[in-house]
Amino acid sequence: MSQTDSFIEEVTEEVRRDQLYRTFRRYGWIAALVVVLIVGGAAWREYTRARDAAAAQALGDSLLAALETPDAAERVAALAAVETTGDAGAVAALLTAAAAQEAGDTAAAIAALDKLAADMDVAAYYRDLATLKSVLLQASDTAPEDRITRLDPLTPAGAPFRLLAEEQIALAEIEMGDTASAIDRLQRLSEDTDASATLRRRAQELIVALGGTPSPA
Repeated sequence: MSQTDSFIEEVTEEVRRDQLYRTFRRYGWIAALVVVLIVGGAAWREYTRARDAAAAQALGDSLLAALETPDAAERVAALAAVETTGDAGAVAALLTAAAAQEAGDTAAAIAALDKLAADMDVAAYYRDLATLKSVLLQASDTAPEDRITRLDPLTPAGAPFRLLAEEQIALAEIEMGDTASAIDRLQRLSEDTDASATLRRRAQELIVALGGTPSPA
C-alpha cells in the first residue's frame, strides 16, 4: 500500500469515527432511555406480580378463616365481611349461599345465587352454576314453566352445565304432563357421550318409569 493510500484510509477512518461520535452525542440519549424503560418495565412487572400474589394470598386466607367458623349463620356473616371482586367474589358468593342454606336460611341463599347469576362482571361459568343452584333450591315453589325458562339458556352445546340443565328441564316437562317431550329429552341424554354413566342411567330409569323404551347402548 502506498503512503497516499494509507493516508487516505486514515483520514477516512477518522471521519467515520468523528461521525460516529457526533451521532452518539445527538441520539445517545434515546438508547439510554430505551435501556431505562426496559429495566423499569421489568421491575414494574415484578412488583405488580408480587403485589397481586400477596393480595391473592391474603384473600384466600380471609376466605379460609371465614369457612372455619363453626356456626353456619356466623359463617355467612364472616364471608360477607370479606371484600372480594370478580371471580373471587363469585366464589365467595357461592360459599355464602352454601353457608346460608346450611343455616336454614334458604331465602338468603337464593338471594346470593340470584345476585351472582345477574353479575355480568364474572365468568359465565359462575353465573350458570348460580342459576342452576337457585332453580334447584326453588324447585318446589316455582312453576315448571318458569324453571324451564331459566334453565333453557344453560343448554347450548358446550355450556358447562348443559346436561344437568337438560335433566331438570325433563323433570319440569314431566311435572307439566308433557311426557313425550320429557322422554325425547331423556333419550338424548341417555345417548350423550358427554354425560356421566350415572346421569345416563338416571335418564334410562326415568324413560322406563314413563313407559318408554330406552335406546340400546
